[in-house]
Amino acid sequence: MKITTLFTLLPIATSSAFITPQRRALYPSRLSAEEAVADVEDAAAEDTFVGAAEISALTKDVGKILSLEDIEKILPHRYPFLLVDKVVSYEAGKRAVGVKSVTLNEPHFTGHFPGRPIMPGVLQVEALAQLAGIVCLQMEGADPGTVFFFAGVDGVKWKKPVVPGDSLVMEVEITKWNARFGLAKATGRAYVDGEVAVEVGQMTFALAKE
Repeated sequence: MKITTLFTLLPIATSSAFITPQRRALYPSRLSAEEAVADVEDAAAEDTFVGAAEISALTKDVGKILSLEDIEKILPHRYPFLLVDKVVSYEAGKRAVGVKSVTLNEPHFTGHFPGRPIMPGVLQVEALAQLAGIVCLQMEGADPGTVFFFAGVDGVKWKKPVVPGDSLVMEVEITKWNARFGLAKATGRAYVDGEVAVEVGQMTFALAKE
């Protein structure tokens, strides 16, 4: 008895049974087109790549008026609640520009929020207040290192999240200073990559009395 299997009934398929000579001719040109696109993209990437030296040079004209060590001589705050890393522009008794470098190492990011760290909005306002304190504590009637308290804050608007890796560039202006009673008022605004992150219409501070 002769056993016939499916394999003896069907012809063995070869690549030529599925790809005609005409279709074969298309593949080299298709691959060449894809390779050409890849070459163009690689060339474009090389043209747009910016090295570390060039990026670092973008801030070469930004001065440092007060370093972190200088700030610690003025503010009573310390890690993890010192929120101004440096002052890069300063007008005595009037205004200042400071920078806060936001990093994942800060303890509040452990819970705010797991998997999506965002700098709490109240700490952004606190950072602005500390920058204002740097100005106020060097004015007549105040002494560096004096503790000062928030007495009020109005007109706060948050515009975008501030996350680890951001540089929060802050600017404050003192609008009122009463040396006799140790009271100050200020406005503030902070930016990330040139965009407003938070703005404060008015902050009020009171120096602690012994």
